[in-house]
Amino acid sequence: MNYSRVYFILMFLLPGVILAQTTVNFDDYFVDKTMRVDYFHIGDAKEEFITLDQIYKQGVWAGSISNLIDSFNNGRYYVKIYDSSSGKLIFSRGFDSYFGEYKTTDKALKDIKRTFHETALFPYPKRKIKFTLEARNRENILQPLFSQDIDPSAVNIKKERLNKKVKVFKILKNGLPHDKVDIAFITEGYTLKEEAKLKEDVEHFIEVFFSQVPYKTYKDRFNIYGVFKPSEESGCDEPRHGVFKNTALNASFNSLGSERYLLTEDNKTLRDVAAHVPYDALIILVNHKRYGGGGIYNLYCTLTVDNQWHKYLLLHEFGHSFTGLADEYYTSSVAYNDFYPRGIEPTEPNITALLDSKNLKWKELVTPGVDIPTPWEKEDFDRMDMAYQRVRREINQKIAEMKREGTPQYEVHKIEQESERLSREQAKKVDAYLLKSKFRDKVGAFEGAGYSAQGLYRPMLDCIMFTKGAKPYCRVCEQAIIRIIKHFSNES
Repeated sequence: MNYSRVYFILMFLLPGVILAQTTVNFDDYFVDKTMRVDYFHIGDAKEEFITLDQIYKQGVWAGSISNLIDSFNNGRYYVKIYDSSSGKLIFSRGFDSYFGEYKTTDKALKDIKRTFHETALFPYPKRKIKFTLEARNRENILQPLFSQDIDPSAVNIKKERLNKKVKVFKILKNGLPHDKVDIAFITEGYTLKEEAKLKEDVEHFIEVFFSQVPYKTYKDRFNIYGVFKPSEESGCDEPRHGVFKNTALNASFNSLGSERYLLTEDNKTLRDVAAHVPYDALIILVNHKRYGGGGIYNLYCTLTVDNQWHKYLLLHEFGHSFTGLADEYYTSSVAYNDFYPRGIEPTEPNITALLDSKNLKWKELVTPGVDIPTPWEKEDFDRMDMAYQRVRREINQKIAEMKREGTPQYEVHKIEQESERLSREQAKKVDAYLLKSKFRDKVGAFEGAGYSAQGLYRPMLDCIMFTKGAKPYCRVCEQAIIRIIKHFSNES
């Protein structure tokens, strides 16, 4: 049986049934506190399993109190909370995870198992619940992964006080957490002596954030906090450079073996720090000048604060973590294998496998008269950008070798400056090339997206999810972001 087809038939033919299941009165099932469930996610490419770690009762619930059921159908995983006595679904949220990315790597394919610490947050239940996690199979159908009953009155649920050494800066307050998108800027790799720089950096990135549509348009829907736990040393780990720093969140380059991928695996510390404020989204500002960052849907995004592309990094990576937007680029090397299986429609709102061209997921936005798929000047673009990517990889490898070998700093600095110059020049070439296209302002289906040169398509020729630079989200990405903003700010 084709379960994918059955699922979509149900979605379109039985909307009343689906909607009836999503009606949840907050006060019937929850109190205005947060239940934090920490667990370990263990496995490899072939198998995965969950073991619970600890459960906490923490501050006020940050999320919507009316939009408790996630209907976006995005993310490789879903947390679902059921009322034990009635079996009713009372909360759900889709998300991606560090483990979900790891399972596509070479190591995972070689049956090397790893353990990642993860967290689920939801409003604190009044009565016993069934806590469940679901994972998508290769056909993107959600399947049961883990389930356990939780009694909110259990004596072993932690209610400990928070660390007094963590400082909170209330920067923008537009209303109650339930009615707004609550963003916490978590600062990493700043020492006590760098608190002044930290405040300047946070203020700067908030300005950058609200300079971009649609965040600018919906500024009154946001609350913003800065959170500071001092680090012993500035910066973060750079394993390929032989550099390791004692920092608050243990952030590191070379995540999953990718030289520019910057994440933290210290989820417990991150959640302990973030718990000082109500939050729907986390942005980790890393006190470093090298280009790097990352973003995982409904987990967090990271970026380095002092590199030349810091504005782009904030907006691009937050697109991943807040809205679940996919990367639209495909010429850069990544650590993943078969991240989007061929012939399966991705869940992300901004890329498609185009399995049904007449029912494109963004068909309402397609420019009249544009062919689907949309022809564009792809061959010359690929040749130009792939040539640059080869040079970039060679330079980065050289820099790493020089640092490991203790080459004098001034020599390393010259190579780093050359790398930054080439990056700027390439971005200008790409912008100039795409601006010449007759499709530059059109919405269609442009082949090349999601790390794949063939078989996956993006909505517009260019977007901040496709190339570096000062540019907008494409229209499809923008609409997806607006839907998430409205979801968290209690708008139906």
